[in-house]
Formats: sequence, C-alpha cells, structure tokens
Amino acid sequence: MVIPEKVKGIFKKFHENNAEIYIVGGGVRDLMLGREVKDWDFTTNLTPDEMKKIFPKNSFCNNAFGTFSVVEKNGEIFEITTFRTENGYSDNRHPDEVKWGKNLEEDLERRDFTINAMAVDANGKIIDLYQGQVDLKNKLIRTVGEANERFREDALRLMRAIRIAGQIGFEIESKTMESIKNNAKLINNIAGERIRDELFKILLSENSVRGIELLRDSGLLNEIIPELLEGVDMVQKGHHIDDVWTHNLKTLENCNSKNPVTRLAALLHDVGKPRSMVGEGENRTFHNHEIIGSRIALKIGKRLRLSNQELDQLFRLTRWHMFTVQETQTDKAVRRFIRNVTPEYIDEMIALRRGDRLGSGSKETSWRWELFKERIIEVQKQPFAVKDLKVKGEDVMEILNIKPGPKVGEVLNAIFKEVEEDPKLNEREILLEKIKNFK
Repeated sequence: MVIPEKVKGIFKKFHENNAEIYIVGGGVRDLMLGREVKDWDFTTNLTPDEMKKIFPKNSFCNNAFGTFSVVEKNGEIFEITTFRTENGYSDNRHPDEVKWGKNLEEDLERRDFTINAMAVDANGKIIDLYQGQVDLKNKLIRTVGEANERFREDALRLMRAIRIAGQIGFEIESKTMESIKNNAKLINNIAGERIRDELFKILLSENSVRGIELLRDSGLLNEIIPELLEGVDMVQKGHHIDDVWTHNLKTLENCNSKNPVTRLAALLHDVGKPRSMVGEGENRTFHNHEIIGSRIALKIGKRLRLSNQELDQLFRLTRWHMFTVQETQTDKAVRRFIRNVTPEYIDEMIALRRGDRLGSGSKETSWRWELFKERIIEVQKQPFAVKDLKVKGEDVMEILNIKPGPKVGEVLNAIFKEVEEDPKLNEREILLEKIKNFK
C-alpha cells in the first residue's frame, strides 16, 4: 500500500518519539479501494498532552474525547486520536464513559463497520481483526460484532451505513440491514443537523437515488422524511410516466447541481402533490401543489436544522418550480420570475428544472426553454430594481426639498414602475425631470 509523503511525515514524528501510530477509519478503506482519501485519521498510544510536545505549533485539541489535530502548511488537517475504549450509550449517540485504551486492538473493537475497522502502519502493513478485507472484496457493509449493539451505541450509524453503501456502491449485509430496520426509530434520538449532514452526503453521492431507496427500504425515510412516501404508487396524468415517488427520484437523478439544498429541492419539488390531489387515477389533478409543497419542504428543512439561507433557497426552489416558458412572455413577467427565485438561485432553479424535465420523460431542452434562458440573462441587464435607477434618494430629497421618509421611497417606486415598462427612460436627466412632477 502506497503511503503519501505527507502522511509519512506524521509517522516519522511519532516514531522519533518511540510512539505507536496507525492510519484508521475510512482512509484505510479508501486507500484499499483506490479512492481519493479526503480525511486522514490516525490513532496512537500517546495522549493529547504528549502529542502537544511533538507538535507545539499548528495543532489544537478542543474535543472532549481527545481528538488531537495537526494543521499542515496547506491547511489540511490530520486528526489523531488516542487509543480509547467506550462504555454506555444512554443517548444512543455519545459514550457515557471514555477511557484511554491500552492497545490498537481495543481501539478497533469500538468502531462501526468492518471496512472501517482496519489499520495501516508506516510500512503499509494492514491490521485487520474483523475480516474487513473480505467484506471489501465482497462489497459488503457489515457491523463490527453484534449489529444491534453497534446501532444502539450510536444511532447515526444507521444512516452512515446507507451513506457509505451509496457512496462506494456496496450492499448492506443481510443481518446488518435487518438490524437497521429493527432499530430505525432510534434515529429520532439524533440531532437534526447530524441527520442533515448524512443526508446531504447521500444526495451528493454518485448513487444518490440508490441511497434514498435504501433509506426507504430500511424504514429510515419513514422516520426522517415520511412526507415523501405519500407519493408512492400515486399515478399521474399527462406527460408524467411514473408515480409521484419515482418522478421525484428521477428528478434528483437528473439534477446536475452540486448544491445539496438544490438536490434536496429536486427530491422534494413535488412533495405537495399527494396533499393537493383531486380525483382518481390518471384523472387526478394537483393544482397549487407547489404552494403546498413549499410549505412542507420548509417544515422538513426546519426539522433538518437548515440555516435561514438554506431554508430560503429550499422554499423558493420548491415554490416557484412550476414557472411557464413561452415566447410570448413579457420582460416584466420574466423579471417577476427572477424576483421570485432571486438572481442568486437562478442557476439552481435551471438545474432543478432540467432534472424535472428529464425526470418526466421530456427532452432535456427545447427552443422555448433555450430562448427563456437567454431572456433571463438579457432582462437582468435592464433596470431590475429601484437600486438600478440612475437617480437616488438624495436626488429626490434635494429636488422636492424633503427629509428622509416614506415619501422618498414612494417617488422612487413610482419612477421605477415607468422604467420597468420602458427601460430607455433610465437616463439621469429624464428621471430628474420626472422627480419634479411630484412637487
């Protein structure tokens, strides 16, 4: 196994101080799979205080469980944890007691899955106590030891199993999957932001749809986003060839955005259809489903502890995804669409709409769609808001001899309405004359 030079430097520092150190966790797994290692994690017999003597600068330890971090010159962080044992998990998330371990074997015993419970020394030798290499070869996710115990220790492992399976294209071993199903409700003991982080990783993975399907099969989706399941087997009419559930998955699959909130919006964009449904079978209608769906999406986003900005993005993308694309649309209508979505999210909305089109069985684009995208660009070159006028509030106050107040805004808004209808009016001399009309 080839160890990068930057990692060898860490090994060398520890060996110079007669200490043990090993690469552990997902980094070992990714090394063996030939994948890029994004996070290098190590374990050692040294305590944080002892490590601080080796790395007096560019290091820190602010973790209650003893994780020591070394910051490289390029900003990369290597996390090094003292051998440890853990006991009691009354909250299904954190150990009630953490003690320094005596050896590597004790440390590996507490880890989640066999493919994450291997270690590598400075010479590239693999220490594998739980047949992790066999499971790597067979592409299986299996817990270390008894599955129920591992998941009750840390219920976030329920989602982590799904996420890893989706990221690297593995299957979940049958007894492990059975245990996930039996313990699915434990996920409710996990903070929303932890669930969000795992969900975002699933949504951004190459196998995102498979990840969502595994969440459904395992019972976890029913605990974290039950609203999505209301669309299962709900037949649609017209150009839709799938039920609502399948269409949502296909929209996610075809959404080419790398923004996790946009990908969540793609998954949720039609979540309001079941609750807006009128009629039966192919005669069903879903009027105003985007309004109902945006409210549901906002509720889901709050459960997942999205930031206010992320909630705003999720709401706008689900609320306004049903925009029309016609060559007869006025510039004013296009500007109204941009205001609703906001210029910041236009590209994300285009990515969602692309996924929606392909997910409906339509072509990726059309001449009307391409024309609309061109008009979005052109319209934004025109005065788009009051701030784009070539006069300011100071001009209004000077000409009308008034102090700051509501009247200033009223005048600017009235002028902007005229400019919106005829952008050629946005010339300073013309607008100064118009202000005089308000005397």
